Amino acid sequence: MSKSNNIDNESTVLPDNLHEFYHAHVYFDEMTLPLARQLCQQAASLFEVKLGRIHQKLVGPHPKWSCQLAFTRMEYDTLLHWLNENRQGLSILIHADTGKDLQDHTEHASWLGVPLALNLAVFR
Repeated sequence: MSKSNNIDNESTVLPDNLHEFYHAHVYFDEMTLPLARQLCQQAASLFEVKLGRIHQKLVGPHPKWSCQLAFTRMEYDTLLHWLNENRQGLSILIHADTGKDLQDHTEHASWLGVPLALNLAVFR
């Protein structure tokens, strides 16, 4: 079940912190690449998160260029609030990492910023 948190001065529904592992996918384009790179690198240095590659191409279900941050339930609340405060308009997908990709990217997912349509066909 999800809870409603007031993040971003609007009602944002975030997954309950029920899982051991999570991913945050920061989305960007050519114009916002420097901002996204700085955000991801800073998150990796401030928190116990693993910084993935900064993809300047479409990868998996992601509709824009993206960078993945992998983290555990211990960093969940602090990291999400920090990302939201520092994302400067970037959209960020937050989802559980249970090994069930379709469920993780749908049922166990939420957004900071504007939600984007994922290419879920890659999971079928």
